[in-house]
Amino acid sequence: MKSSFNDIINSETPVLVDFFADWCGPCKSLAPILKEVKEELGDTIKIVKINVDKNELLAAKYQVRGVPTMLLFKNGKQVWRQSGVLQKSEIVKVVISN
Repeated sequence: MKSSFNDIINSETPVLVDFFADWCGPCKSLAPILKEVKEELGDTIKIVKINVDKNELLAAKYQVRGVPTMLLFKNGKQVWRQSGVLQKSEIVKVVISN
């Protein structure tokens, strides 16, 4: 997973990474919001979901201590981070402004 994750985030297209867990209630409410974000922004963004229970090393590398946690990468660099559920408009604004 690690090498392919690096390949994914080293993209000119912004990559929004959603660290989540199957047992997490707020993560479940964030999922349809991220789907709406993707529908609005289309190919101008990639959205990747990472299950922290199945990818513990990756979660530890990015110091994810709570879920959901979203990280935005541009050209392999983390440009934004937020824990918790945000509304679609807030996420779209962050992506566009970065």
